[in-house]
Amino acid sequence: MAFSDIAESDDRDIAASPATTIYVCITCRRAGEAEDGAAPGLRLAEATSRAAEGTGVAVRRVRCLANCNRGLSAAIRREGAWTYVFGALDPDRDAAALVEGALLFAGTRDPIMPWRGRPEVLKRGLIARVPPIDFEEEESE
Repeated sequence: MAFSDIAESDDRDIAASPATTIYVCITCRRAGEAEDGAAPGLRLAEATSRAAEGTGVAVRRVRCLANCNRGLSAAIRREGAWTYVFGALDPDRDAAALVEGALLFAGTRDPIMPWRGRPEVLKRGLIARVPPIDFEEEESE
């Protein structure tokens, strides 16, 4: 499913879902990258904010996601659902993919982001999936 298809999908599904937020690490740099100038993470945050305009997806800047070895990093969170942390993002190429993933997640009632339809960078760059705060593991017998 293309970004434009998701953006034009049934607004009732997105409106019915809890708010979806993308957290972008603004201090992220690639290993060996110079410390002077704006961090590439800040560029990714700015590009993601532009890509999310008018979609209903919130973009928040955070100072560190503690994923420095696999940065640039971002997380996608939806209330009552799992949170996803992604790394190896490109500030000039992956903002739209983050928004596409967030819209895909917002459009499902399932607390897990669908694999099918997820942008490739969000498949190969997945670092962690964190359960919701009230998660209770089903006990196996």
